[in-house]
Amino acid sequence: MNIIWIMVLLLSCIVSILYNPGLAVIAMTQGANDAVKLSISLVAIYGLWLGMLNIMDKLGVSQKIAWILQPIIKFLFGKDISEESKKYVSLNISANFLGLGNAATPMGISAVQSMGAQRKTASTNMIMLTVISATSLQLLPTTVIGMRINHNSSDPTSFLLPSIIATVVSTFVGVLLVKILSKIFKEKPI
Repeated sequence: MNIIWIMVLLLSCIVSILYNPGLAVIAMTQGANDAVKLSISLVAIYGLWLGMLNIMDKLGVSQKIAWILQPIIKFLFGKDISEESKKYVSLNISANFLGLGNAATPMGISAVQSMGAQRKTASTNMIMLTVISATSLQLLPTTVIGMRINHNSSDPTSFLLPSIIATVVSTFVGVLLVKILSKIFKEKPI
């Protein structure tokens, strides 16, 4: 794969030099400028929600969320998941539910570490968490709404229904596949 990326990079450099080097420099500068503007605009959204998640954790709300999500977590991860893992999984699910995939990542990493850092291969629970995080069941995709507001969308929430349907279907299919494949390929004890 590295060879392919190097070839694409070299080919694009050669074409930009031969075709119009000035245009390439303008495009790269504009792209970098747009990336910085987007990053700054998203800092407020992430700062708000990461702060809220941190406050929730300090106030013990994360344990209450874990308790509320316990039937779902029990169904998804079985009975052998630790309390620490439940806490991180519930925070991960909560952050994803609010459309904060980047904010959910640290909680997901902590959950996977608490599920068995001594393992050399991923357990079924680790795979389930990865699938749930990747499919990202979202009720309120705040990052996308924030980006649409920053780009002056006339209706920044018009995509909510299709987004909810898509994330529900993808999460359902992902969970179903993990459950089916975990029955076919039994997990070996460590």
